Amino acid sequence: MRNRIKAALEDALESDDRTRVATLRLICAAIKDRDMAARGADDGPDCMTDPELVQILSQMISQREESAQRYEESGRIEDARREHEEIEVIREFLPRPLSEEEARKAISEAIAETKAKSIRDMGAVMGTLKSRYRGRMDFCKAGAEIRSALG
Repeated sequence: MRNRIKAALEDALESDDRTRVATLRLICAAIKDRDMAARGADDGPDCMTDPELVQILSQMISQREESAQRYEESGRIEDARREHEEIEVIREFLPRPLSEEEARKAISEAIAETKAKSIRDMGAVMGTLKSRYRGRMDFCKAGAEIRSALG
């Protein structure tokens, strides 16, 4: 994933796409910051795994969605548009989200695998899903689906 981001930055620099360049530089800076923090820890790895990179990108999207919403509420439409453009650039590097059908199937499989019988087993089901589908599944929707299946 790192290589894809670096290659995209090089392409954006060549094509002089300012929004894309700025967003990709922010992504690289966030990755570098996390790498430096991990190196500072005694037991930290030298570099992050792809799931950790997905987590960073997901956080960046969440931050921009919140900002865009605030901009829209205050009538700053151009700023909101810029946030949405950055979101689209960041999303290019995230894995494809599961369809609703794929998500339902994954939830059913996780329930069967964890042998969940009641709502008290929801944590185990969510843990299984998060370990496999981080960045690909909406866990708020999954939680409602799990409650419905176990309740």
